Amino acid sequence: MKSLLKSDVLENKKICIEQKIYKLFSVLNNNMGVVDVLARQKQEIKDKLARDIVERDIEGKIAKSMNKSIVKVVTGIRRSGKSTLALLLLKNRMFGYVNFDEEEMLGVKLDSLLSGIKEVYGDVKTLLLDEVQNIKGWELWVNSLERRGYNLIITGSNAQLLSKELATHLTGRYLEFEVFPFSFNEYLRWKKFDLTDIKYLREKQGSVKRVLREYFERGGFPEYLVEGLSKDYLLTLFRAIIYNDVVKRWKIKHAARAEGLARYLLSIYAREFSASRLRKILGFNSTLTVLNYIKYFKEAFLLFEVEMFSFKAKDFMKAPKKVYSIDLGLSDVVGVKTSENTGLKMENLVFLSLKRKGFRENKEVFYFKHSTGEVDFVVKNGLNIKQLIQVTYASARDEINNREIKALLKASELLNCKDLLIITWDYEAEEEIKSKKIRFVPLWKWLLGNL
Repeated sequence: MKSLLKSDVLENKKICIEQKIYKLFSVLNNNMGVVDVLARQKQEIKDKLARDIVERDIEGKIAKSMNKSIVKVVTGIRRSGKSTLALLLLKNRMFGYVNFDEEEMLGVKLDSLLSGIKEVYGDVKTLLLDEVQNIKGWELWVNSLERRGYNLIITGSNAQLLSKELATHLTGRYLEFEVFPFSFNEYLRWKKFDLTDIKYLREKQGSVKRVLREYFERGGFPEYLVEGLSKDYLLTLFRAIIYNDVVKRWKIKHAARAEGLARYLLSIYAREFSASRLRKILGFNSTLTVLNYIKYFKEAFLLFEVEMFSFKAKDFMKAPKKVYSIDLGLSDVVGVKTSENTGLKMENLVFLSLKRKGFRENKEVFYFKHSTGEVDFVVKNGLNIKQLIQVTYASARDEINNREIKALLKASELLNCKDLLIITWDYEAEEEIKSKKIRFVPLWKWLLGNL
């Protein structure tokens, strides 16, 4: 009996040793797999940095924080150039890079990942973590790395997920930067368009307006433009956003309905909408479902909502919102085709430019309605109304609708704002009307910073 018990003990010990050996080999194999992926990613970024990369408008803003220990968070829609921008800023530094937007990285153990980074990149203290929100427990790991003195840049394409977790775990020890597809200025830079003497040469101004119309159609997604890809790229990108960043992340059962709603909203850019009306038009059972889907689209940076400005909370909450697309090229490919409206395209571009500036300068954007008419944009900074803007597709003074001017003047009186601007297609002037000064500026000139 004793020998039998002794035999069982020995057998159990043998099993335990075998299990430990198996676990050890599993960890080693896993680490080897991670190292292989990291090595491949290292070569990919080396190839990317060898190409001609377009300078981004936001580059200088982020560069100022590069030597600070605070975490740099770069957010924005998929394929807007977040990681390329970060790589460009790190080009002359020793750093490690991990792209978590790959199947092989989804099950990686973060505790052992640092060992793989050191093996591939050496003893680096600067890390670029791409799409880190895909990994469970990322926020605790980032927090730990930051406490240990690592200089971190992290990117992500989900606004709510990143901001919520960072606010909880980093409590103010981070700076956030939002990256958009190419602005018109960046688009011209990519095309190597020479802006020298454009103020004086009418033919050059004609050329820049032609490129602006081209930008309306193509949009600004960097890879799509730089690689000269077909419009199928934009359709594939849209579906990746819908099915990975919305349907999969939020476990949506009716994926086709979510896609249909997104397509519709991207078709009606620069126009008002209400969730209850969308529910009826698209056959949803619940207005709450529509609101939730719109929230998910916003978090994936696919579109933006603009609220009506009002001093009364009740009016503010009840009024319809306006929707704007992240990219006109994307809207052109996936949206429901409607009649051509250059004025709405102009308005969408103005909004995107205001949004870029607002994110950097802490300004908010609204629209405004009153008895005389509507003002396209109210730019607010804190409690102060800084500027009122109308957008109109006009090439001459007599093409500008008087209602738009009257609405702007009345809003100026109601909101106590003296900075009045009308963005046109090709009319430039400064007028004093009813003791108020109004500037008329062509869109191309305004987008380029009033050259």
